[in-house]
Amino acid sequence: MTRHAVVTGAASGIGLAIAARLAADGWALTLVDVRESTLLGAAQQLAQTSAERVDTIVGDLGDAVFATEFIGRAWDLAPIDGLVNAAGIYPAIPFLDVDAAAWNRVQAVNVVAPLLATQELARRAIAASRTPSVVNIASGAATRARPGTAHYSTSKAALVMLTKASAIELGQHGIRVNAVSPGFFAVDSDVNPVTDEYAELLSTTVLPGPARTEYVADAVQFLLTDDARWISGANVPVDGGSSAGTRSLPQHWADSTEWQTPTNTAGVGA
Repeated sequence: MTRHAVVTGAASGIGLAIAARLAADGWALTLVDVRESTLLGAAQQLAQTSAERVDTIVGDLGDAVFATEFIGRAWDLAPIDGLVNAAGIYPAIPFLDVDAAAWNRVQAVNVVAPLLATQELARRAIAASRTPSVVNIASGAATRARPGTAHYSTSKAALVMLTKASAIELGQHGIRVNAVSPGFFAVDSDVNPVTDEYAELLSTTVLPGPARTEYVADAVQFLLTDDARWISGANVPVDGGSSAGTRSLPQHWADSTEWQTPTNTAGVGA
């Protein structure tokens, strides 16, 4: 039976990589993005793969009406088996310059849209006795803030908690909700561009080699399938081990003191 996945932010970057991974497995896809020409180009590219079908829906996920309505349009194409909330924006703004409009715009796209889309999907799925899975694309920034990310880091931290809260309430209906938190991936995004210098600063990981968006896509694909049938409310870091710590700093002292050597027990417990 053909499975139908809806992927937001699918025109490029991580969203497109996720759509390509699902297409390779023969999913029917509905791609959602605000950039019409880029989205149509991505759809044409994926139509040449093993995807059962590729449809597109263009709209701004910062619009609460659209963030609910697109689920109904996708469901009318075919009942939805997987929803990937991958759309996100990251306008770097110093903390003292973040105003209410900028704050609200980031929260609307990064948190409110996944909330509304998941609610609408759940309502339709419950009424139809179906059990889709949802994967939210969070970020390592949810737990590690950087300059200029107050609004973004907060939105991703909220998305991780939204994942847990929705998993708890929707689990009784067999609906699983999980998150994937990528580390830094250079994706040449026209929505969230970064400089080469910034990318280099964030590129140090525990595991060797460059970060590839396909790694995030593999984790999402796993969470959408029955292979992850007993996983819900989880946040899976796909960051090359960065969340474990860093190897970019030197050992902070060279030698042990006499009080730290195993043979010196004098004064222990005093």
